[in-house]
Amino acid sequence: MRLSRAALPHLARNVVRPGHDPAALRTGIVHLGAGAFHRAHLASYTDTVLARDLRWGILGASLRHADVRDALVPQDCLYALALRGGTDHAPRVIGAHTGLVVAPEDPASLVARMAAPEVAIVSLTVTEKGYCRVAGGDLDMAHPDIAADLAAARSGSAKTPRSVPGFLAAALAARRRADIPAFTVLSCDNLPHNGAALRRVVSQFATLMDPDLGAWIAEAVAFPSAMVDRIVPATTASDRVEISTALGAEDAWPVVAEPFTQWVLEDRFPLGRPAWEEAGATLAADVRPWEEMKLRLLNGSHSAIAYLGQLAGWETVAEAIAEPALASMVAALMTEVAPTLSMPAGVDVAGYGRAVLARFANPALKHRTAQIAADGSQKLPQRLLAPARVLLASGCVPKRIALALAAFIRFCQGRADDGSALALSDPEAAALRARASHAGTSAERVRAVLVLPALGAADLVQDERFVAAVAGALEALAEGGVRAALAPA
Repeated sequence: MRLSRAALPHLARNVVRPGHDPAALRTGIVHLGAGAFHRAHLASYTDTVLARDLRWGILGASLRHADVRDALVPQDCLYALALRGGTDHAPRVIGAHTGLVVAPEDPASLVARMAAPEVAIVSLTVTEKGYCRVAGGDLDMAHPDIAADLAAARSGSAKTPRSVPGFLAAALAARRRADIPAFTVLSCDNLPHNGAALRRVVSQFATLMDPDLGAWIAEAVAFPSAMVDRIVPATTASDRVEISTALGAEDAWPVVAEPFTQWVLEDRFPLGRPAWEEAGATLAADVRPWEEMKLRLLNGSHSAIAYLGQLAGWETVAEAIAEPALASMVAALMTEVAPTLSMPAGVDVAGYGRAVLARFANPALKHRTAQIAADGSQKLPQRLLAPARVLLASGCVPKRIALALAAFIRFCQGRADDGSALALSDPEAAALRARASHAGTSAERVRAVLVLPALGAADLVQDERFVAAVAGALEALAEGGVRAALAPA
């Protein structure tokens, strides 16, 4: 039996079913990037509160591939969320989606759906590279999708975009022409000040289409910031089998997540929103302190684990953090970074760090270091380089950040400690590989990588203390591997 609305009454007794009729939902949210994180986070929060208001169903849009749509549409867009770690959790069927579409198949149709009057929110999980930005945060005019969208807009084909800024600008333009109030644009990506970052690229793109449209988007459209936190590893074949067995029905694409979840939102939704606070979300006037704590403590540590783990042959975060030397290094990294944070009174930063370590140690998640290591050029500026900048300005040389960056550089060279090949998945892969393998001293290699515009660290290479720290760590990794580099001095 395939999971579907008709199958819900016949699922295993302990399965948690939607508290509403999924067939009765209306579409109030369009979500760009309908991957695993969205389905375990925003969709989960929304599903919890739909019983009180059926207007907030989600139309999910995949921006590249059809695999999620093809897996879930035959099961009425239902799927299971399985929580792993701690006590056993019964699988929960999420029924928050009214449909799933594939943007490249019919971009004009997606623009029309976003422009529909009943849509009040367009949300996104498109990863850092989906914002099509250069290192300083401006729109990347050389990005092939941006160039194609601008060319199409100038030729009168603005309804067939390829990029995230292109889709948002086209849909907002359509609403403006029809005198329909603008939807709220909600970023759910791990990006500092993600609302402001998204407003910047969308308004810049729109200005190139029509200066009046760009000014209107910059001034009149709400782009609230949000901090999202949940570890969601990629679903494996064994996950599918195990979860389908627990359901009593075949689920072609369930999602797996840790029990912990956090969502802090700036409460600016002119056309309304679901009552997400009733599902545990925190509404705040300023999200930045939580953003920085999560990016620098959890995400920064995740990146350090990923690159050291890839070099050492530790395939998952739990496997890596089970190594006492690595666990000590990660704890020391969080202690090193903590002084760069300015948190509201009552927030226990040290306690948050301890909780992060406990989450990393969850063996049930199988969060692969290779997955976290992808797109480092997009992630490291906010995760490691930003706190390094603060610490250096205060006179402190961040040795643990230096080790994590050295592991990244060595990872980009393409070989693990045992000589096996490492795959480099990054928009800047060719440049990173060439710079990381630069002939010369370790310091010259460090400078070559850090001055890459995507990393935006040209200022940091002017600090000889920092360059020396990263170069020294790089030499230690080259000479003795990860285990020797982690060994106490």
